[in-house]
Amino acid sequence: MKPLLVYPSPVPAELAQALDMAGRAYVAVATEAAVSSERPDEGWAGAIVAADINADGAWAICRALRKGDDPLPLVLLINGRQLDDLADRDALFDDFCITPFHPRELDRRITHTLFVSGAGDSPGQLVTYGELVLNVDTYQAAIAGEPLDLTHMEYELLKFLASSPGRVFTREVLLSRVWGYDYFGGARTVDVHIRRLRSKLGEEHAGIIQTVRSVGYSLGKSSWSG
Repeated sequence: MKPLLVYPSPVPAELAQALDMAGRAYVAVATEAAVSSERPDEGWAGAIVAADINADGAWAICRALRKGDDPLPLVLLINGRQLDDLADRDALFDDFCITPFHPRELDRRITHTLFVSGAGDSPGQLVTYGELVLNVDTYQAAIAGEPLDLTHMEYELLKFLASSPGRVFTREVLLSRVWGYDYFGGARTVDVHIRRLRSKLGEEHAGIIQTVRSVGYSLGKSSWSG
């Protein structure tokens, strides 16, 4: 297994823990020169660059990794205040994740980036309902063959509903099962994400997410009788 290149060195504790939990092999580099000097014989699988730690050093690493005819697939970590820094720098990274991040979201972004670049294995676990297809391993979703551009939580919510088609879930259950028991947001969060999902599914397919009045939501026609 080719390791990931990770910047900076030492690796931030949160990032190291996320990579270890996911079973990712990685080598940390501290400087632009180390990109070549620390390169393993088998090469790099991809790169994770934490720009929220040292922005100038991170962008230098990104530029070094993009040189040549075969640029390394790269996931950039930034904080919310750095979003404007991405302008006109699209060519220096493939995807980005805002810190603090959820380990599962980061791993899916890594998997997706490697798969799209051809550096990762093609995953196989799918969740399907009619024309809706969700790839659990690559964090991809499509409806009628058209890809859906979903946020992490939109994807998680849609996957949860699609895993039990026809079953009605209350807002409280969706909050606890999708967002987690330690989430402090209210039930309104579910309504907002449902509305966004329907918008992204498009008018033709929005109806696959059913509202059961005074109860909650289901994907596909429910057997709820009130």
